[in-house]
Amino acid sequence: MTGADDGVGGTPAFGASATESPVAVSLDLVVPATAAEAGESPGAPEGGEAQTSGGIGRQILRVFVEHKLAVASLAFIVLVILFCWVGPVVYHTNQTNQQAALFNPENAPPGATGGKFPLGTTQTGFDVLGRLMFGGQASMTVGLLSALVATVVGVAYGAVAGFFGRWLDALMMRIVDIVLSIPVLFLLIALVTIFHSSEMLLIFVIAGVSWLVPARLVRGETLTLRTREYVQAVRAMGGGGGRIIGRHIIPNAVGTIVVFATFQVATSILILAALGFLGFGIPAPGTDWGTMLSNAVGTISNGWWWEIYPVGALIVLVVVAFNFIGDALRDALEVRTQRR
Repeated sequence: MTGADDGVGGTPAFGASATESPVAVSLDLVVPATAAEAGESPGAPEGGEAQTSGGIGRQILRVFVEHKLAVASLAFIVLVILFCWVGPVVYHTNQTNQQAALFNPENAPPGATGGKFPLGTTQTGFDVLGRLMFGGQASMTVGLLSALVATVVGVAYGAVAGFFGRWLDALMMRIVDIVLSIPVLFLLIALVTIFHSSEMLLIFVIAGVSWLVPARLVRGETLTLRTREYVQAVRAMGGGGGRIIGRHIIPNAVGTIVVFATFQVATSILILAALGFLGFGIPAPGTDWGTMLSNAVGTISNGWWWEIYPVGALIVLVVVAFNFIGDALRDALEVRTQRR
């Protein structure tokens, strides 16, 4: 028997039936040489074609624009700034001379005296529309500058504490805890009472109680960033602590810093409004939105709504607008954080 038990050209091996005819199996499989021959685009991921999303700045802008309320809020803030600083150039009123204001009718409703006062007058004769512009300059200036000072001081303080650590971090953070334990409004009133109240003093007083929050936030970011490989590489190359903090730690914590600064503007405006309502705001003949509320709080019972509602609505809308902008910036800067 030749070829009977080898399973090649004869009877099938391993118990196959002798009556079954062998089946020819074709192994002519054609494999394309390149992906282009198969009709596929080279380098395309499995989920679909690759898309270019641009640089990190464009991605941040795209995420921010997706927040329609934030875009509308940003436009509103720009309009408020133009209203406060450009408005007085177009709509001339006297807001500093009390004697001249006495010649105007007191508590005049909007549109009174032939439309001369579009939003009426106050109980001292000042034009309400012009007063909103004049008081808005002080409120926005104090809010923006105090937020800037608080952010700069808090970022520097927190970065130093978090980077050097050990006993210096413990000491610096205990100072922050002590100041945070003091009621903010009580501390503000005490400082404004001791010193002569002015716009510059209010900026530094509000900043003096606001830098504590960014200090804690940036310190936490620094504790994480100082262990990164690029920081260790700079240290190995002989880079000093100041260079590492200024060139690597703070730039990589910019998301947290920007979001806090945006929210702090709204907080500073509210703090100034609270101080002004309690009588510790911008001294006369100047004013701010909180002082305007304080002066008009007794007029609501007489039906003189134009002295309290417009300024109250401005405070609420500006604070809400800055909060919407801060929320959108936080979401937009997460793109940078994810790629960090």
